[in-house]
Amino acid sequence: QVQLVESGGGLVQAGGSLRLSCAASGRAFSRYGMGWFRQAPGKEREFVAGISRSGSNKYYADSVKGRFTVSRDNAKDTVYLQMNSLKPDDTAVYYCAASTDVVTNRANLYDYWGQGTQVTVSS
Repeated sequence: QVQLVESGGGLVQAGGSLRLSCAASGRAFSRYGMGWFRQAPGKEREFVAGISRSGSNKYYADSVKGRFTVSRDNAKDTVYLQMNSLKPDDTAVYYCAASTDVVTNRANLYDYWGQGTQVTVSS
């Protein structure tokens, strides 16, 4: 089992940047594929980015390609989401999730979730 804690959210102006962190505790972080999802008020949770166990494969939603970068440091049991050129549409609660299977954009295939961190982008 793994516990996930996100941090780094906050209020930022459009065009600004934030870096989210997701610290994992438990066993064998490097055995989990990791994903970032977000959920805005009144909307379904959506995939943002994912990264394979080794970090060699990365995946992005079309809406964030070229602006967001996912990375991980298995020595620190942490996955990151660097968010640049933020837009008001990026406002949401951001969640990290761990998968014992392959990295996927399907939220129901992730096994563990963090509590989320709020990102608010003002125009």
